[in-house]
Amino acid sequence: MAFSRSSGILLHPTSHPGRYGIGELGREAYQFIDFLAQSGQKLWQILPLGPTGYGNSPYMSFSAIAGNHLLISLDLLREKNLLSDADFEDIPDFPLDQVDFERLIAWKIPLLRKAASNFVKGSDTILYKQFAGFCDGNADWLEDYALFMALSHAYQGKAWMEWPTEIRERHWGALETPKQELQEEIFLHKFLQFEFFEQWLALKRYANSLGIEIIGDIPIYVSHNSADVWANPQVFRLDTQTGNPLEVAGVPPDYFSETGQLWGNPLYNWDYLKNTGFDWWVRRLKGVLSLVDIIRIDHFRGLEAYWAVAFGQENAINGHWLKAPGYDLFNTIGARLGKLPIIAEDLGDIDQAVLDFRDHFAFPGMKILHFAFGGDAGNPYLPFNVERNCVIYTGTHDNNTTVGWFQDNANDYEKARLYQYLGAPSGQGVAWDLIRLAYSSVANQAIVPLQDVLGLGSDARMNTPSVAEGNWSWRYRQEALTGEYSDRLRDLVNLFGRNR
Repeated sequence: MAFSRSSGILLHPTSHPGRYGIGELGREAYQFIDFLAQSGQKLWQILPLGPTGYGNSPYMSFSAIAGNHLLISLDLLREKNLLSDADFEDIPDFPLDQVDFERLIAWKIPLLRKAASNFVKGSDTILYKQFAGFCDGNADWLEDYALFMALSHAYQGKAWMEWPTEIRERHWGALETPKQELQEEIFLHKFLQFEFFEQWLALKRYANSLGIEIIGDIPIYVSHNSADVWANPQVFRLDTQTGNPLEVAGVPPDYFSETGQLWGNPLYNWDYLKNTGFDWWVRRLKGVLSLVDIIRIDHFRGLEAYWAVAFGQENAINGHWLKAPGYDLFNTIGARLGKLPIIAEDLGDIDQAVLDFRDHFAFPGMKILHFAFGGDAGNPYLPFNVERNCVIYTGTHDNNTTVGWFQDNANDYEKARLYQYLGAPSGQGVAWDLIRLAYSSVANQAIVPLQDVLGLGSDARMNTPSVAEGNWSWRYRQEALTGEYSDRLRDLVNLFGRNR
């Protein structure tokens, strides 16, 4: 599906400012949407919205559909009288530029528990009917998710593979006792999902009312320690005795790592999925589309062929390619859900078979300007070589910021090629030079990380692939979103016709 000529900003909600230690879905998020509208932007791209576990990566979530309760706005809970002014008297001195996840969780989770307790004690029958309706309408995933999270808490955070056998394997009748004993914890997680969905969907409606669409992100794989794998082991290639994967996901050595990337996610049992009409995938996509307008499928190439590495390997070097039934998958999805607005993340080790697969369904791919200035005039990432049906980026969440890339990663040849291509610097800095190149390209959509709009360096990088710690924590300050930046962006939108 080709999209209209437009532009937008890449920013995960955790990066919003605010005094509660993490970006939330309250006032600052609405102010960011106002900034997008003032800047002439039509798109807001985010990372996966799921609840995160070890490493705080949005790509390793406890659920493929649930929302991250750490994003819930405490101020909005206070407006509903689920928290009081007294609950905000001892706010920790959180850092302004980073999320300190450990301190945040220790402070915020007790407040969320208190809000859930106050909800139970309250007498707002309309709100409770809304809650009951939400639980009924999302029971197909919510029941398993809430029980999974309650069990994880009861077993002190142990992964489900370490739970007692009858619970791990979901023996008939074995879950009835924990369902009774853990009612309060189960309710907590249903309540948190109710609040997350209510707040997020209100924010989405506001964005849509200003002509802004949200691009969501689906990781091709799900976390091994997730409600999805525990509740649906038949969907994945697992050892039936231990619950461990037979093989795990990753990619071979590439631009980002000489030893490849070993993600560790379990691989799909594609035979089972095909025999069941890909029902699990259809429900997953339908769930995500209830939260966003456009879906970016991360590691799209894994739906044509995927890299499989034996469980227990230390790196991803010794893997092998296996075919996936991607054509059957999207034909089935199209028959059941219609033609979907999908962007294919087609970066990395891509061959002609993947490009043919992408183009068969007319999914736009991705072009990264940081990759454009190595090689010669045939480089496929150069603006004059990209096709219209694609999304062009200065960089993504996996890249350094543009300033960081130019200072720390680009070699002398790439720097020389960049300025040969530009003719002369704009005087606004290298980040804005690349923003202008992205906007001026024929690509239907141009997406720029907020860090590049702000001209920030490597310390504002969101993620470094293959590095386990120190990622996903960057935040901007509210005063950073100035009228100067919105004017610059709007001028480029108008100059290069990205307002259609």
